[in-house]
Amino acid sequence: MLLLHGWTATADLNWSPCYPALAVHYEVIAPDLRGHGGGVRGRFSLEACADDAAALLATLGRGPSIVVGYSLGGPVATLMWRRYPEFVAGLVLCSTASSFAETKREHVVLSAVGSLRRAAGLVSPMGSEAWRNMLGERWVGAGGGFAELFAGILGGHDPVALCQAAIALREYQADAWLSSISAPSAVVMTTRDHLVPPARQLQLALSIPDCSLFRVEGDHAVCSLRPERFRKPLLAALDDVARRSNPSSCGAIQAPMVA
Repeated sequence: MLLLHGWTATADLNWSPCYPALAVHYEVIAPDLRGHGGGVRGRFSLEACADDAAALLATLGRGPSIVVGYSLGGPVATLMWRRYPEFVAGLVLCSTASSFAETKREHVVLSAVGSLRRAAGLVSPMGSEAWRNMLGERWVGAGGGFAELFAGILGGHDPVALCQAAIALREYQADAWLSSISAPSAVVMTTRDHLVPPARQLQLALSIPDCSLFRVEGDHAVCSLRPERFRKPLLAALDDVARRSNPSSCGAIQAPMVA
């Protein structure tokens, strides 16, 4: 299985609480997306991320795989099916939608972030030490090391790519072709989500033929902040898709993380 994380996150931040449970039944591949953490550098687009993911599976000889996309990872996963269906045995789409700028507020927020891309290009990416200094000792020393982890993650991102990702999310519209998805699919809906409205997640499930729906009580970051709530619905969705897709390989060995 291939795990694709959300915007401004990394594979570990998004998925690490789930790694042990997933690795019992699946071989897990979890890359950082383009411009995020240790991911590929270069101009960000959702299509480029799908190309990167397919190239990774081809290099590792691990296709077809179940592709799991969280938030931003959802469009990457569906575009991966559209561009490289031979690599996609099934789809599990978590806390995501077919569009992200349906309201005026969403359009304004994503446009505002995207407009910073030129300014971001004038500033060298800040390392984790600089972020620790900005967060301050009070925050770095609190929260069981979470601030240290957060500083390291922020320091690893390409700020220009993050701005480009905001524009990509603003422009993403998949309603016209979701009905053509033929891979076994499931949606994991976060029912208290303030970033991706649950109604929009439900509509995504209804738009994909024979798509299963699994619910998790939580907000958008439930995968990281309340993983005990998220793991069971995620595993149920994976098992459902695996049964319907019969992927050629579902080992119990966790693959090393690949950037």
